[in-house]
Amino acid sequence: MEESELIDNDRPTGRDRLGQYGLMLYPLWQWLVLIPAAVVVTVIAALISVLVSLAGFPSVANLQVAPRWARIIAWLTPMQVEIEGFEHVEPGRSYVVVANHLSQYDILLIYGYCGLDLRWVMKAEIGSIPFVAQGCRAIGHIFIDRGNPEQARLAINRAVGELPDGAGVLFFAEGTRSRSGELMPFRKGAFRVAADRGMAILPMTVVGTRAILHPGSIRIRPGRARLIIGAPIEPQAGAVDHAAQSLCQRTWEQIARTLEANTENGSGKF
Repeated sequence: MEESELIDNDRPTGRDRLGQYGLMLYPLWQWLVLIPAAVVVTVIAALISVLVSLAGFPSVANLQVAPRWARIIAWLTPMQVEIEGFEHVEPGRSYVVVANHLSQYDILLIYGYCGLDLRWVMKAEIGSIPFVAQGCRAIGHIFIDRGNPEQARLAINRAVGELPDGAGVLFFAEGTRSRSGELMPFRKGAFRVAADRGMAILPMTVVGTRAILHPGSIRIRPGRARLIIGAPIEPQAGAVDHAAQSLCQRTWEQIARTLEANTENGSGKF
């Protein structure tokens, strides 16, 4: 092979150059299109959710309006999505869903594509965001003060006791986004709820969203994300404290294994 052919083969292709230029220009898309469109879509979705919920159909808002909001923003990003494990979900059954937390885009991934009627456990600070707070409250999402365990426990128990048939509750059990991408220790609240009420844990592993929006950053990048729904984990018989501890350990180990098997250098294996 001649030297000129080697040089040509090492040069970026037209598609590579187009991709490089696209990434260079992406901040313009982010600030001139994506962010303004996301704000408008959020306001519209929140208003519709409030009206639908006031009419007596919060599950319709949660299963139809909010997922479309999430999918529109994911499409605009763009975020390509893969879902695995739907066969583990029993239709009509209520679960305590536990997911790892890598990025704000976890919310779009789970809300937009898991297909479950879930009430999310959210930090109290979200309750001060205009339109978002009103839409979430109308649907029945749960705001907790992480510095007030008693308030958090009462709010969660009250909300879980009022769940409609087939609806579940979702926790990011780490309590915050992982800065390193590694799975952090789980807080016990989700597992105590599951053990106390005899509900199975449905583990969900989020992969790839950290590369789209890194914790603490405002720079968004297009990318791919994967949501892996694991087999349900049933609470063991016996004392609630022991059952909750066992659920916590088994869930952490399952999500950790799945995350490790599907993650390479902080990005998803696709």
